[in-house]
Amino acid sequence: MKNLKGITLSQLTIFQTIVQTGSIRGAARKLELTPPSVSNSLKQLESTLGLPLFLRDSRKLELTEAGHLLSERSSGALTALDYAIESIKDLGEQPSGKVSITLPRFVYQSFFRKIYPEFCQRYPEVQLEVHISDATLDIVKDGHDIGIRFGDKVEQGMVARQLTTPTQEALFASPDYIAEYGTPRTPTELQEHRLIQYRFQGSNKTMAMKLKQGEQDIAVAMPVSLIVNDTDAMVDAAENGLGIGRIIAPLVREQLSNGKLIPILEEHWQPYPGFYLYFPQHSQKARRIRVLVDFLVEKSERLEI
Repeated sequence: MKNLKGITLSQLTIFQTIVQTGSIRGAARKLELTPPSVSNSLKQLESTLGLPLFLRDSRKLELTEAGHLLSERSSGALTALDYAIESIKDLGEQPSGKVSITLPRFVYQSFFRKIYPEFCQRYPEVQLEVHISDATLDIVKDGHDIGIRFGDKVEQGMVARQLTTPTQEALFASPDYIAEYGTPRTPTELQEHRLIQYRFQGSNKTMAMKLKQGEQDIAVAMPVSLIVNDTDAMVDAAENGLGIGRIIAPLVREQLSNGKLIPILEEHWQPYPGFYLYFPQHSQKARRIRVLVDFLVEKSERLEI
């Protein structure tokens, strides 16, 4: 490998943008450069390294082993540098710029949608971009500043802040369903009932049915009446008597309180971790991100879910 002194910040930024967009033309559009200038920058970087960073035998560029390594090792450093520069520019100014947050639909419905209008009113110069997805994302690679997910397990280089206390996954059915099919009294009796199953949009997988039996987790196999990939559809199907539904308890608290849905085997409900905010270690140096982090933590302390 050649001497690396010739590598510039501009070359690394262009390289990372090519990785993110998947093409030289895409990187040129995002950076507002010409495709030839982006291509020349990549060639100079590869020449300095003495190694190819992309395979060019297909329409879409594919990273070589060296390209993968450079992308992994440089992305965090570039992000941290961007945040550091932005923090200096922020001195004495109102928070401004775009902040992208990604979160599951569960979190949006039970937490975020109640509070984000106030954030937008409080910080009118901050452009909030909300990305709703059940998939577990690499927020840096996918271009997001902040994420919210269940649990505190995050990738290296990320910070996790707890927003809400743990909750439970509720089982429930409509009064009409209970009147027709009866109430299961034990986990074993669930096998004689029908389940409204949930399929995650990101992984396309369905949730395994697990309940608590004392200190142990037990798996329960149930016939499935319907599969949905949306929490509203889950509640609607249960209210219409199509089977036993299951979802985190805060999303059906109102229906359980007013009798539209009846809790089932509540003593066996599976615990669910709370919501955690996660973001790159250096991102709070950027004021536009710091104010959203502080706002979410502030609201989580007052919000019952």
